[in-house]
Amino acid sequence: MVDVVVVGAGPTGLMVAGELTLAGVDVEVVERRATPELVGSRAGGFHARTIEILDQRGIADRFLAEGKTYPAPYSGRMMLDLSDFPTRHPYTLGLWQNHIERILAGWVHELGVPIRRGVDVTGLDQDDEGVELRLSDGQQLRAKYVVGADGGRSVVRKAAGIDFPGWEATTSALIAEVEVTEELPSGIKYDASGLHGLSFMEDGRTVRVVSSESELGVTTEPTLADLSANLTSVYGTDFGVHHPTWISRFTDATRQAAAYRSGRVLVAGDAAHIHSPAGGQGIGLGIQDAVNLGWKLAQVVRGTSPQSLLDTYHAERHPAGARALEYSKAVSALQRHDARIAAVRDLMDRLVAMDEPRRHVVGLISGLDVHYDLGEGHPLLGRRMPDLDIVTAGGAVRVYSLLHRAGPVLISFGPPGRITPGPWADRVAMVDASYEGAWELPVIGTVDAPAAVLVRPDGHVAWVGDGTPAGLEEALGTWFGPPDLQQPSA
Repeated sequence: MVDVVVVGAGPTGLMVAGELTLAGVDVEVVERRATPELVGSRAGGFHARTIEILDQRGIADRFLAEGKTYPAPYSGRMMLDLSDFPTRHPYTLGLWQNHIERILAGWVHELGVPIRRGVDVTGLDQDDEGVELRLSDGQQLRAKYVVGADGGRSVVRKAAGIDFPGWEATTSALIAEVEVTEELPSGIKYDASGLHGLSFMEDGRTVRVVSSESELGVTTEPTLADLSANLTSVYGTDFGVHHPTWISRFTDATRQAAAYRSGRVLVAGDAAHIHSPAGGQGIGLGIQDAVNLGWKLAQVVRGTSPQSLLDTYHAERHPAGARALEYSKAVSALQRHDARIAAVRDLMDRLVAMDEPRRHVVGLISGLDVHYDLGEGHPLLGRRMPDLDIVTAGGAVRVYSLLHRAGPVLISFGPPGRITPGPWADRVAMVDASYEGAWELPVIGTVDAPAAVLVRPDGHVAWVGDGTPAGLEEALGTWFGPPDLQQPSA
């Protein structure tokens, strides 16, 4: 029996697998696609907090080297400035999903994660000891836990009996990569149907098309004839589209899993939430799900923490996902081009031109203001730890470099030895450090400097010290298991 089976080798599934492997858990990925190649470019990148998460694992540069950075988009026509945000990555990264998956796949390959390709999951049964997966090749695969990262039509979610409530589609759009014979118009076009745009891909030959439909499209996959008819109705020509690499349809349907966990089955990424691509939240949400879940699941598998720790995955990520879905719905609505929506869009554009509204919207878009409810206390509690340049006995280091192995870190800014992890020393790294700069949080601004912080593997702060160890043992026990645990080796 394998410790964890991850179903789906998209960005979310690959990130979950990497996180579990870093934590010493035996993991196997099952993927229905026979090869790693993704047909078409698909999604187009992610925002600042997701880049920070990749930086926490020491792999952000791999993505930055291949992508292009932009200010954060808003409403399809404004670009909002992030340059005053306290982050090393005050931008959105433009990078197609096929490249994102290739880079992540390279990372998990380095970690030694096995991927079983060309196999569908057809069903599952779970008991008190594990989960039995039924595969399309007639085999069965047993695991202690299963993570469904198998997309919006998730077989894992359905088989686990997890409801998927939400809002039905009201609009749809065609998305394609094709070749053309005619010159393309510049810019984005709006009409009563919504947004339309054509632009050349990096090869200078293939054109990416996104074009709203005048009526909600059917559920079958569109054809080249459908794309031609759509473009002709919008532009008066189909630009001679031919040789399609990929043609698909997306809608503004918005749904979220009622529970992110059912016993030993958990869902993440599109298996947990679907929404319009407006706002560019998709890949980032899935990666944030993955890093929230990975270390928790690993601790439960290894016996470090009780199963109840897994309930915090839903408690933290469901509200964060719901908030992002509300934003996606709003941006999708703003892309419609009737007079009433145009008036709302103009009003919103004027509002976000002001500093305070801009900061709140950018915090939401970027994911930099995500806050998990960990109780009352210092503003840092439950928020992502800033990537400070701290000074330790070994010299200057970045905080995020301390998270490369996906383990928790206790950082004390007072006299060495005053704050320690005590019986948790085998599970929590201890760093004595100094930092002389201001502590600044996105949207909130400058906050009082803490005397110590307990940073979870996902980069969120689980405890803030005032110079004494008050509350530290409770936080360590909550997140990293009981103090008298005889932890098994990895």
